[in-house]
Amino acid sequence: FVWSTLSLGLNAQITLGPTVGTFGVLAGSTVTSTGPTVVTGNLGVSPGTAITGITGIAPGGPGTVSGSINSANAVALQAQNELTAAYNAAAGAASTATKAGDLGGQTLFAGVYTSSSSLGITGTVTLDAQNNPNAQFIFQIASSLTTATSSNVKLMNGALASNVFWQVGSSATLGTTSSFSGNILALSSISLGTSTV
Repeated sequence: FVWSTLSLGLNAQITLGPTVGTFGVLAGSTVTSTGPTVVTGNLGVSPGTAITGITGIAPGGPGTVSGSINSANAVALQAQNELTAAYNAAAGAASTATKAGDLGGQTLFAGVYTSSSSLGITGTVTLDAQNNPNAQFIFQIASSLTTATSSNVKLMNGALASNVFWQVGSSATLGTTSSFSGNILALSSISLGTSTV
């Protein structure tokens, strides 16, 4: 889920707060791992408490976390507050273009892309920062985001994953062996297929 000024005349600046920026995974009700998941950074749930399949949480599991585990504590609550602010900022950013269907095969430049329903990625979508280290890419998706097996979000010409925001109105599902870049801010759920990175 997890930052800089937005150029090209866009009137939005999306940032993750200092607490939520330390999280690899942050959920509202439940985190479930069914395989050897590796979470880089902190893992948290708030206001819910359910975490399963992660080492260090009974009954344990193959999933591991490099940071701390936070279940309905002050740290998780602060992170949720910051995440909500980022979600609302992304949702409220002024659109610069509309998108529908599948983004695969397209090259996109910095901007705010709005979809009135679902978006998919089959193959590769390329995000080109045009050598601008401050370039932000904001995707406002009213419904779901789904990536196909082996799909790819490719960053080029200085594009940074930390400057890519996928604001999803329902659920995000990343297909098996997908290579994904950016921060998914999903209202309902995020599901990752096997070997997704």
